[in-house]
Amino acid sequence: MKKFLVSFAFIAAALFPAFGQWSPAGDNIRTPWASEISPDAMPLEEYPRPQMVRAQWANLNGLWNYAICDSSAEVMPASQGRIMVPFAIESSLSGVGKWVSKDQALWYERKFTLARAWKGCDVLLHFGAVDWHTEVYVNDVLVGEHKGGYDPFSFDITPYLRKSGAQSLKVKVTDATDNSFQPRGKQCLINRGIWYTPVTGIWQTVWLEPVPKTRIDSFCAQGDLASSSLTVDVSTKGLAEGDVVKVSLLEGGEGYSAEKPGSQVLAQVEASDGKAVLQVPDVKTWSPDSPYLYGLRLTVERKGKVIDSVDGYTAMRSISVIKDSSPNKYRRMALNGEGIFMFGPLDQGWWPDGLYTAPTDEALKFDIVKTKEMGYNMIRKHIKVEPARWYYWCDVLGMMVWQDMPCIGDHDRKQMPARDPEVVAGVSNIWGRDSFTGGTDCVIPQEWKDNYYAEWTAIINSLKCFQSIVVWVPFNEAWGQFDTEAVVDYTRGLDSTRLINAASGGNLHFCGDILDVHHYPCPAMNAFDRKFVNVLGEYGGIGYPVEGHLWQIEDKWGYGGVKKSFEEVLTQYADFADMLKVFVQTGCAAAVYTQTTDVEGEVNGLITYDREVVKVDEAKIAEINRSVIASMAK
Repeated sequence: MKKFLVSFAFIAAALFPAFGQWSPAGDNIRTPWASEISPDAMPLEEYPRPQMVRAQWANLNGLWNYAICDSSAEVMPASQGRIMVPFAIESSLSGVGKWVSKDQALWYERKFTLARAWKGCDVLLHFGAVDWHTEVYVNDVLVGEHKGGYDPFSFDITPYLRKSGAQSLKVKVTDATDNSFQPRGKQCLINRGIWYTPVTGIWQTVWLEPVPKTRIDSFCAQGDLASSSLTVDVSTKGLAEGDVVKVSLLEGGEGYSAEKPGSQVLAQVEASDGKAVLQVPDVKTWSPDSPYLYGLRLTVERKGKVIDSVDGYTAMRSISVIKDSSPNKYRRMALNGEGIFMFGPLDQGWWPDGLYTAPTDEALKFDIVKTKEMGYNMIRKHIKVEPARWYYWCDVLGMMVWQDMPCIGDHDRKQMPARDPEVVAGVSNIWGRDSFTGGTDCVIPQEWKDNYYAEWTAIINSLKCFQSIVVWVPFNEAWGQFDTEAVVDYTRGLDSTRLINAASGGNLHFCGDILDVHHYPCPAMNAFDRKFVNVLGEYGGIGYPVEGHLWQIEDKWGYGGVKKSFEEVLTQYADFADMLKVFVQTGCAAAVYTQTTDVEGEVNGLITYDREVVKVDEAKIAEINRSVIASMAK
């Protein structure tokens, strides 16, 4: 997708205070794209919501003022410097590189003005994601707050705007990281081993959008191959009697972009009671080999005049469970009704310079492209949620995704000294290690459960329109695992169109669609049950430290030790692939190799943490991976 430029002269004052002194913090390794970040250029300037595009918007990324103070403070203190948004304050690219404690608050401040063309419109203030508790002030009035580190949220700031001139925007963030009940994934206050640097504050794009008072708020499309139909659920605001909502299906293609929609209308219907059902002529399905995307256009019309219009896209595809033709009738996953072995890397989504945030859109795309070039057809997004544009690239490039819920706990005893006693008690369950017996649930307060459900709901609702996602993963390795059957039922209620992997490598329960075991370093199936799709959710982790490309000189590790050359890595990888093929023949339906890149002290990536070096011969590993995928058909 090319950069999407607004159709009006950009709001000059909206960049204030965009320019000023800034440089990356610290002296650790950085990616090649880090050099593109500067006070004179807008970071991550691409349109942040590729599935619902409007022509006018304003990006608020860039340099803001910041201050760290006691969390009880109700007013922002004097600025302590500049921070580059949207990079977390702990990151190098923030220009700050400071940690924020549970008892502190991080404040942001900037000013903006509005274009004259926006007069008469409502103005929405969007945040891609902020970790964790966010309070937003416009012209020193609290307009709203949000709890959650992984989902987008917005406020209608129209009532709080001055009639003209500069507008003040302040944001207060508190974040307890792993010393709380909040979902936080791999973030830990003691960053060692498989646990990484905390991420606090704004870490995705902040932007403004002018919208009509009668408008489309959101939509989600879901195809049905059996009936060759597409159902589009539409949420609107401010409709008057007689207003008509139309949904048009547009000709698309591979690499389709909603920012440059196709011109040919394939089908068009009026929505009734928030729902439109379109018949899709000559259905073209989405798959890794042929990632065909259809365009969508939604309009609100009043007396024949369009008063709001948004462009998006979708795909026609199905994910289901079938039994194979072997005497054992093993359960397999099927894409568009055909069995497919899903094979891909564990993708942490971390960056040495931006932590949670890729330096550029090209960097965000890079990992997916390399994964595809290495012959994989799937990525397991590991206990992290990415910006919308990451899933957009998976849709465009043809990459299936297993989406994890970021964990709310872990049972690593070395982490416990940094946590309060009630937090330690809540996450101190027993991991049964790929077993239906021996493991225990976390005993957590209802407040923790309520927050988990709230954030999981927001994550699924924000992602379920991306058709590349084929599996939801609520729990990993018993970290914060609780009420598994109830969580699976709840997840199914939110989205019944994907498969559910209840507990990847965790305490196994007789629920969901998938039984998922982990085994390091070589592949092995520790548990198996023919009532489920059986998968190897993690294995591998072949370590190889590449000098000059290490986050830490000390404490570098991989599962089963580290290798000494590229050749050793590929030889071990090929041996593991041969072992994996045996399990494929005996019912293994998918596998996840650890991992895409090195992360901090881990050197078990196929690519170095700075993305400078691919540690394997790409053509050879692609041949190996494709042979593994093809082995299921035999």
